[in-house]
Amino acid sequence: MRFSINPIDKTISALREEGGWRDAKRRAENTGLKLFTKDTPINSDALRKIPEQTAKKAEIAVIDKGADGELVIVANDPQKIQTAKFIDFLREHGENPRILIAPLSEIKKMWDGYNKEAAKKDDTKTSNEIKGKITKTTLSEVKANIRKISDANKFIGEIGNSAPTTKVLMRIVSSALVLNASDIHIEHTTKEGALIRFRIDGNLRDVVKISRESARLLIHRIKLLSGLKLNISDNSQDGRFTIESGLGDIEVRVSVVPAEFGEAVVMRVLNPNAIAMDLSSLGLRKDDETTILQELKKPTGMMLATGPTGSGKTTTLYALLNKIKTQTVKIITIEDPIEYHIKGIEQTQIDPESGYTFATGLNSILRQDPDIILVGEIRNKETAETALQAALTGHLVFSTLHANNAAGAIPRLIDLGVNPAIIGPALSMVISQRLVRRLCPKGKKEEKIDDELRKKINNFLEGLPKHVPHENIEIKLYSAVGCDECDDGFLGRTAIVELLQINNEIEGLIKKGATEGEIQKFAVEKQEMVLIQQDGILKAINGITTLSEVERATGPIAW
Repeated sequence: MRFSINPIDKTISALREEGGWRDAKRRAENTGLKLFTKDTPINSDALRKIPEQTAKKAEIAVIDKGADGELVIVANDPQKIQTAKFIDFLREHGENPRILIAPLSEIKKMWDGYNKEAAKKDDTKTSNEIKGKITKTTLSEVKANIRKISDANKFIGEIGNSAPTTKVLMRIVSSALVLNASDIHIEHTTKEGALIRFRIDGNLRDVVKISRESARLLIHRIKLLSGLKLNISDNSQDGRFTIESGLGDIEVRVSVVPAEFGEAVVMRVLNPNAIAMDLSSLGLRKDDETTILQELKKPTGMMLATGPTGSGKTTTLYALLNKIKTQTVKIITIEDPIEYHIKGIEQTQIDPESGYTFATGLNSILRQDPDIILVGEIRNKETAETALQAALTGHLVFSTLHANNAAGAIPRLIDLGVNPAIIGPALSMVISQRLVRRLCPKGKKEEKIDDELRKKINNFLEGLPKHVPHENIEIKLYSAVGCDECDDGFLGRTAIVELLQINNEIEGLIKKGATEGEIQKFAVEKQEMVLIQQDGILKAINGITTLSEVERATGPIAW
């Protein structure tokens, strides 16, 4: 059966469209606003700044976002109650939208963009590429004014509550970059205002207090940049944006959650310039570095990095990959998320909504003929078994696992349901680590050591394995006092580690079902493994950190 369009119906449709444009033109003239024209550019990414349901209720569509963050909105009738309420809402939250008038039929065509976006597999985290800008001039200005937290307090606070929100945000972010902060927190501590805090070297530091109104406008701007829903404040949201700066592109991952006095925001600043990509920059002892380099020469096997969240596991694995990458090998990663991009390595990110998990992604990666694989984290039996099988079938595999120490990785894998018979043959090394703050060279002061502590240190040194250079160590301890370059005597962090090498004896213990304690005892007595806390004490004696930092990371020192 064939269908045809009745010429009369076509004429009616054309007349209706013409009437719609005529009415829109009249409304534009009456309100003093400009009329939308069909040659006006439409940015499809901008459409999603407003949820589809909200846009349809208000009879509007966002078609662009200017360089200064200004929203360009097409409305059918700005004087309609729902439309006017929405525009007022935007203005109350610091926006000054530019409004164009168009027929509702034209706006409905724009709404079709929601369906097109929904058909895409990538979500907000992978598709949002909106960029803020920190000019070289701004960054130079920040560097000239900031050396420590107290400087940031003054520098951010001096621009006042009347400053444009974009300028406030860029000052905050650029200050965080200069101070090498990993996270920026905006916390509504009272009904009156909010507190900006930076996480520096693992510790949260108060930076500056801002008014409730400034915080509201700041969070609104962050939501806009991150592709989050502006009118939702009673539910959590995650997004991201990218900053163009004199340091290169820097990605900022954003988490917003509702709290008692207002929304709480955490921005993770992923600055590639702040991460140690060289093995020599991790703070390893020379004997440990030599051992790791020997393991990296093996073409197959699995190397695991263990430790709690925030202990630098991924950074260590990135440094290992950076060390062994060449043009003759193919390296593929599967991560959640990709935190830092490494040139010369093929990196992929999991997407559970589309079925691309660590387990399914790893199976796909194995069909890509890789030589070396990085699995961001082993979370379940399927991922663990697939990764271990890959290590048994000609691949060098790197991954992370949550375990308290190196020996604890074995029972952790068994708890996940992995057959002990394949753990020993596949696993080659476990690196367990913590991060401790590094003393500022100018901000530290030598401490007086009493006789009892000196005796404990001497006994500790005498008990160390022969492969650890310690015979000629001059025993000195330092405390953090601070200087013009730092706030509290610390600058940066370093890793304290322990290495468990899997040999035939360890493999035999695993097959027999040995406990974590039995495996660690064997490694210490037979392999002369240096424990994390011992490595920390050595770094304290060498003036790199303090004994109190070692205890903070590892617990009371067992002399």
